[in-house]
Amino acid sequence: MRSRHLHRAVFVFLTLGIIFSLSAPRFSRLIESRYSSGIYYWTIRPYSLLTGIFPFSLAELIVVSLVLYFIYKAVRAVVALRTNPRDFATTVPGKGKRLVLTLAVVYLAFSFMWGFNYSRLTFAEISGLPVEPASVEELTELATHLVERANELRLQVAEDDRGVMTLNGDIREMFGRAHLGYEKAAEIYPQLGGRYGRPKGVMLSRYWSYTGIGGMYFPFTAEANVNINMPHFLIPFTTTHEMAHQRGFAREDEANYIAYLTSTLHPDVDFQYSGTLQALNYTMSALRRYDPEKWSEVRTTYGEGVWRDLEEWQRYRARYDGSVRQVSTRVNNTYLMANRQTDGVHSYGRMVDLMLAEYRTVKDSWLNEYE
Repeated sequence: MRSRHLHRAVFVFLTLGIIFSLSAPRFSRLIESRYSSGIYYWTIRPYSLLTGIFPFSLAELIVVSLVLYFIYKAVRAVVALRTNPRDFATTVPGKGKRLVLTLAVVYLAFSFMWGFNYSRLTFAEISGLPVEPASVEELTELATHLVERANELRLQVAEDDRGVMTLNGDIREMFGRAHLGYEKAAEIYPQLGGRYGRPKGVMLSRYWSYTGIGGMYFPFTAEANVNINMPHFLIPFTTTHEMAHQRGFAREDEANYIAYLTSTLHPDVDFQYSGTLQALNYTMSALRRYDPEKWSEVRTTYGEGVWRDLEEWQRYRARYDGSVRQVSTRVNNTYLMANRQTDGVHSYGRMVDLMLAEYRTVKDSWLNEYE
């Protein structure tokens, strides 16, 4: 009897939790004030510092262990089905019920540990940036500024023997100074402040490259995980992107903008160049859709170093392209849409709206730099 009451209580709790999770987008201001800036900040931040003590990625260890476990369970199921199909069939309903319960618990844990951040106020609302439709002329001006800035920064970064940009120090050292850009940004937007666990490189990054994924925030360990097999000019931007997720900014387009902001405010030139180059890539992609002629014209102003880095990026993508990447993109697209990012993977392009909003506020000072 006691067990039955416990099961009912668990069922009611899970049901209410799922209903609350699904209705969260209607209460953005409440989520922002009570959860994102309250419960999440004061619980996940110290938790991430705790998991950050470990020099390796706990998330990677968990994921690999789960994959091995599922393979083991699948093999056992096949053996049981072949040896005694009748007994196997009788266990299916109970196992199915436990699986549904487990998935419900995981979903609720995900929501309470991070997922509610998808329903917080937008970064435009938090920052007060004037996001509005932009003309092609504004987009071209932004792209031109970013090219000039990228060319200038490219002359200051280190190169390898192939003429491709390299980090100022090794990757582990880079992770150790990644927070400096957030400290600067927090002076403008306090919501980006606070100490969190340091980002971590994934040991199986070479294999991860086949998925086309550069980084992942793992809510259950509050770790910002980064693919360290990528070309170096991609890694600082990716790192600060995952750190934005760690700070509760779940939407991909906003995490991209925050990565650009914190990279360009960083005191070190390798971060500045990485953020500027990625911002340029997103801006040029938007310009190409709306004015291919202007896009082609702006591309002619790229410096030689920038071209070498972009060519290295193409070689990297070609080396790891394949069916695994296509499946990974579909899964990522489904995940984003399930979390109400209705543009799916294309929602990354909306980063440009925030950049244009910033451009409007500092346009005069940007243009005066090159007069």
